[in-house]
Amino acid sequence: MLPNGRRLGAHLPLGSGMVRAADRAAAIGASAIQVFTDNPTSWRRRPTLPAELPAFRDRLAALDVAPLAVHAPYLVNLAGPEPVFFERSVAVLVNELRVAEAYGARFVNVHIGSHRGDGVEAGAARLAEGMREVQRRLDGAARDVTLVLENGSGGGFGLGATIGELVLIDRAAEAAGVDRARVGFCFDTAHLWGAGHPIDTPAGVDDLLEAFDHALGLGRLRMVHLNDSRSECGSRADRHEHVGAGRIGADGLRRMLEHPGLGDVSYYLETPGMDEGYDEVNVRRVLDIAAGRPLAAMPPEAFHVRSSRGRSAPAEGDGA
Repeated sequence: MLPNGRRLGAHLPLGSGMVRAADRAAAIGASAIQVFTDNPTSWRRRPTLPAELPAFRDRLAALDVAPLAVHAPYLVNLAGPEPVFFERSVAVLVNELRVAEAYGARFVNVHIGSHRGDGVEAGAARLAEGMREVQRRLDGAARDVTLVLENGSGGGFGLGATIGELVLIDRAAEAAGVDRARVGFCFDTAHLWGAGHPIDTPAGVDDLLEAFDHALGLGRLRMVHLNDSRSECGSRADRHEHVGAGRIGADGLRRMLEHPGLGDVSYYLETPGMDEGYDEVNVRRVLDIAAGRPLAAMPPEAFHVRSSRGRSAPAEGDGA
């Protein structure tokens, strides 16, 4: 828990055991958790829920680790023009929302995606069509799970890199008949930086959030992926770094944590080496930043650990 009472989580793997992941979250000082429910780089989904799921939910509740966020597979792209890919994306997202409901998750986070050269307006319309179809197929299920659209860094024809593009997406969703009460937004700070938003200063953070509030309302912002960045501002690159050790730095991240308009936002780390012990390191660094304590220098070997974003689903032998 942050000093101001806000929830700080981490993306943790489930492959070594679901209850162990809940225990790990509490042990490192995280008060929320984000997970993959299956392989994030595969279309194939398990046909049944994990046998360990009831114990996982019970342990999260006992430890007061919440809210639970589910990260959708990386393959999902509702904004692209390819019909087969679009259909697979809709089907997988419907599954993720149903599974998230069974997990007791509050959010399913999904990348906004790429228009694949078809144009921003066409991509936004396609995304809106996909969200409408997802809600239609759910037929009232998963109403308490919010679909959270994650901003992009702007690379590879990616949508959602600017406030204007987020507004275009929201208007397209409204025009398509999407129930927007079930849709929110996530800011990934590394993506913001890559897209050219100068959030390395408190003023830069304030300007961004003021623009978002004016255009969409800060109440629509439900999650923040609190990641530092190895990339240059405006590079359109997405390369996560340890908290306070990248180009965004502590000042901008601190303002994101303490901004008065973000009192209802949950924060999640997706920093490098989360399954190599750096989960605890980065949670502690966030708590130090929030408390105004100076950060210790990261050891050189910390900058060579692999990204945390990989297969983090329940193990094959857990009954899934």
